[in-house]
Order: sequence, then structure tokens, then C-alpha cells
Amino acid sequence: MTQSPLTLSVAFHIGPVAITTPVVATWGIMLLLAGGGWLLTRRLSLHPSSRQAALELVVEAIETQIRDTMQVEPAPYLPLIGTLFLFIFTANWSSLVPGVEPPTAHLETDAALALIVFLAVSYFGIRVQGLRGYLRTFAEPSMIMIPLNVVETLTRTFSLVVRLFGNVMSGVFVIGIVLSLVGLLVPVPLMALDLLTGAVQAYIFSVLAMVFIAGALGDRNAPGNKDVLGNRYVQGDRAVLVDGTETKSEGG
Repeated sequence: MTQSPLTLSVAFHIGPVAITTPVVATWGIMLLLAGGGWLLTRRLSLHPSSRQAALELVVEAIETQIRDTMQVEPAPYLPLIGTLFLFIFTANWSSLVPGVEPPTAHLETDAALALIVFLAVSYFGIRVQGLRGYLRTFAEPSMIMIPLNVVETLTRTFSLVVRLFGNVMSGVFVIGIVLSLVGLLVPVPLMALDLLTGAVQAYIFSVLAMVFIAGALGDRNAPGNKDVLGNRYVQGDRAVLVDGTETKSEGG
């Protein structure tokens, strides 16, 4: 627990490939979330049980956060944002299991999560604005800003890695040191604070992902911009569908 946070311990080998403990923990959390999701959703009903009601409450809370933060309909973004939040939340709290170190306390896991957000920003930006429109955002407000905008895109991705890694790793590291020095019960308040920090960091990471994606969407009311499903664009006060029919937009 008190070894260097940059050191990866090997759990086992598959041939010449070393499988580290963060990889094992990550796959364990993925299986837990996938299995839990399947169990919770296999018998959905119009008359929800307390378990289904609790699940719906979580989903509605994430949808509300997406709607309030991004100012868009949450459905296209819910799978990504919801998965990021639940995975990071579970990973940060996995320290409750004896002998398990949170995979988010290692740079490799945090870098992979930040890379997912980076790719999602480009994906949603291109889906909504098209390739030209998305690349044009790097030249705003002028062509001189292209290098700075590119650097900003890379550095904000790096900031996701550093923020998550620093907060989670420091909590695990400090608790390990205190535990080794003063015994079992004294670190309990620190552990409670570490759990709170883990929940907050999952929330912050998810909100920052929403902000970055929303920034890539540009002006959703600009002529020629499609929605994220690629089936309409806005023209004046009318939304034109791919079949050529027109409907009044909300602003009309």
C-alpha cells in the first residue's frame, strides 16, 4: 500500500505478457458493473420495484446533469457519461475491499479514461458540425489561434489525467502511511474523507467531460448543423428532417 504509486505489481503472466494488478482490478470492476446492470435491468416493469426505482433515480439524475450542463437532450450522451461516472465512482471506492488498490490511483487507467473523453469530443463534434465545421473551431476567433487551440485541447486532456491521478493516489498513499504507523482504527476518518473525495472526483471528471463535449458541439442552431444522431439540421425557425419535412423548432 505504501510502495511508490508509479510502481505496477504483476498479478500473473499470460505467456510473455505481464498482467498487472490495476488491469485485474479494472476488469473486475467492468465485470461487476456489466453483471450488475444486467441483473438490475432484466425484469423492468411499468410498476417499478424499489430496486428499479433506485436505478431510475440514478439514471434521471445523470440525465438532468447532462441537460443542465450541456443544454442538449441527454439521450445520445447518457451511455458515455453514465459509464464514466459509475466506473470512476466504483474504482475510487474499491479501496474498501481489503487488498484492492483503486485502478484510478495509477496513471495508465487515468490516461485511458482521458483518452476516451478526447476521442468522444472529436466524435461528437464531427457528428454535429461535420469534419470541416469541427476543424474550423480551431481557427476561432482567428487563424492565429490555431496553435493555441490545439495546445488547449491536448492540455485539458492531460489535466483530466493529473487531477484524477493526484487526488486518488494521494488519498491511498496517505492512508497507507498512517495505517502503517499508528494502527488500524486511527485512519478511519481519513478513509471516510478519501471516499468522499473519490465520489467528488468521479462527479468532476464526468462534468468536465460534458463541458468539453458541449464545447465541441458549437452552435447547435447554426444552419447545417445536424443533431448528434445526424437526422436533422436547423434552418431559421424550422427543423428540417432528412425526409424533407419541416417542423417548427422550439424557438419558433
